[in-house]
Amino acid sequence: MKKLDTQTVSVAKRGSLLVVTIDNPPVNALSHSVRAGLLEAVNALESDADARAMVIICKGRTFIAGADIHEFKRPMQAPLLGEVIERLDAATKPIVAAIHGTALGGGLEVALACSYRIALDQARVGFPEVKLGILPGSGGSVRLPRLIGVAPALTMISEGGQISARDACDKGLIDAVVSEDLEAAAISFTEKLVAEGAKVCRVSALPVPGFDPAVFDTSRAMLSKKYKGFRAPLVAVDLMKMVTETPFAEAIASEYKVCKDLLVSPQSRALRHIFAAEREALNVAGVGADLRPRDVRRVAIVGPGTMGRGIACCFQNAGIPVILIGRSDDSLASAVKAIRKIHEANVKRGGITADEMERRMALLTTATSYEAVADVDLVIEAVTEELNVKKDIFARLDAVLRKDAIIATNTSFLDIEELAASSADPSRVAGMHFFNPAHVMKLLENVRALKTAPDVLATTTALGKRLGKVPVMAGRSEGFIANRMLSKRTREAQFLLEDGATPQQVDRVLTAFGFPIGPFALADLAGMDIMAAARAARVARMSPREQRCNIVDRLVAAGRLGQKSSAGYYAYDESRKPSHAPEVDMLLEAYRSEYGLAARAITDEEILERCLYAMVNEAAKILEEGGAARPGDIDVIWTNGFGFPTYLGGPMFYADAVGLPRVKEALDKYSELVGEPFFKPAPLIERLVAEGRGFYG
Repeated sequence: MKKLDTQTVSVAKRGSLLVVTIDNPPVNALSHSVRAGLLEAVNALESDADARAMVIICKGRTFIAGADIHEFKRPMQAPLLGEVIERLDAATKPIVAAIHGTALGGGLEVALACSYRIALDQARVGFPEVKLGILPGSGGSVRLPRLIGVAPALTMISEGGQISARDACDKGLIDAVVSEDLEAAAISFTEKLVAEGAKVCRVSALPVPGFDPAVFDTSRAMLSKKYKGFRAPLVAVDLMKMVTETPFAEAIASEYKVCKDLLVSPQSRALRHIFAAEREALNVAGVGADLRPRDVRRVAIVGPGTMGRGIACCFQNAGIPVILIGRSDDSLASAVKAIRKIHEANVKRGGITADEMERRMALLTTATSYEAVADVDLVIEAVTEELNVKKDIFARLDAVLRKDAIIATNTSFLDIEELAASSADPSRVAGMHFFNPAHVMKLLENVRALKTAPDVLATTTALGKRLGKVPVMAGRSEGFIANRMLSKRTREAQFLLEDGATPQQVDRVLTAFGFPIGPFALADLAGMDIMAAARAARVARMSPREQRCNIVDRLVAAGRLGQKSSAGYYAYDESRKPSHAPEVDMLLEAYRSEYGLAARAITDEEILERCLYAMVNEAAKILEEGGAARPGDIDVIWTNGFGFPTYLGGPMFYADAVGLPRVKEALDKYSELVGEPFFKPAPLIERLVAEGRGFYG
């Protein structure tokens, strides 16, 4: 019979057991009603003389998947999670956590405070708090090492990864793994415990097992390199060291203080912003939540080049059959060989098995005739960035595709409206701009045209998630969002060379800021011939100064194509290690001399401000034009596509943190120094500053 019922937690009597069911969709987050309900449930267990034990289970697709992050924005309402955890830990009768889906963060802390844990074999557990710039704050860091040891606990907490139920069972975190009917299995497991006289097992009473003290220095060195700039992973090392040296109750109090301090830190605010922005980006204007995406069961990709190959891998990895269309059998054979090589590298890394690689390769077929795509649900065009070539492909696709098939272009710069207009049915045309390497990069910049059907937009968004990407919707704009902003940073990097900076200085400043690679090292990696071709495609629309600034063309003429030729902005040895190239110094001196340009000393501050604020200013124009729906979408694009440090929240969040008045002041300064066409503050920035607001209010 039902014993008690709160908004999200119910308790039912099953013989001598109480079965507590949490139902707080979509992920059973630990919101106030869940915390209060759990506390009441333990009280019910303790006050019922006939109840011998309790099972905690969740409805829906998952066990408790963590805290309710919406509550982070306001004072927490009692009972706090720590109080609930303490009550679970102090229970005088056994409590069993029955886990399916994921038990993450506070959800895993709840499970650790129970006497026993049972899980479905597909379940996963973890402490992802570090990804939000915080750490477990309700005993997770203190209990976990007592169960599985210091080194594995430190790995889980400092890196935020998840482990499988079977791995957790092997480590001692979970007591039993079952394959079906979790509730029945959990009740049977608990009844057996009661029948055998099982006692309460408190993780808090366990000692920290022996460990090698060198683990802290080793972990600190590894984390400093792997998570450069991030604070929480290194704090996790200090926290774990404290846990090994401190009595349980004191360690719990210290852990809570560390979590609270991190929660109000700038990094945590920035990381939580990106977490929320990625989810908000899934809400596309004009696409209702109840609008069903079209089924995508088979796709085709036109163009077997670098991008086409990477995109094909994405669909193979998602288990979706893909047809690769090329002009010749030889080009397709080369593409298939390259795709296999990508999967073989994954096998060598241990990411997939050899059998899985063959399963994925079996999903790939090739053809030289467009007739082969007659029955696909989606075609992605990924050929050279030439408008007429793409228009011709659209016409060929129109002739053979089903009427309900979607045509997507991977263009990064061309006008989506002109491409859509070249189709017999513009409503089925959209952009799906993958980033190179497509099988690695998380960002998918989807693009809407004026006539794109809402269910097509819903489909490209849903498909992005299915491919494991972070999809963001962009509107019509040359370069859309990502490359339009990048072009302004590239422009300023080039102008800075004109003014007297060196490639090394610019790259050093931007990598010190937090970018994984500087613009000139990136150009060398991409290939100077590729950069020159992109410049040639746009040069007619450039300003006179941009047209004059042909440093890239001069490098190509000198045979300096980047890493591929062992010479670009840098010189490269056999292992592609870069070093200073005096020849580039001479090339820049000759360039300045030809145009009568005097080199001057450039400060690091000027480099950073010109490169960053040029992007922010362009982003403000994109927002005002409707090319981006909200500033958060821009932050998601830059953190996922170009390595803008997530712990700084993206360019728009960063601009607000700096202060828009300060940004505008710098833009005004560089309008005079560099030129008004390049730095005049966008009207949106002028208006926001006048109103005393930022991009986020």
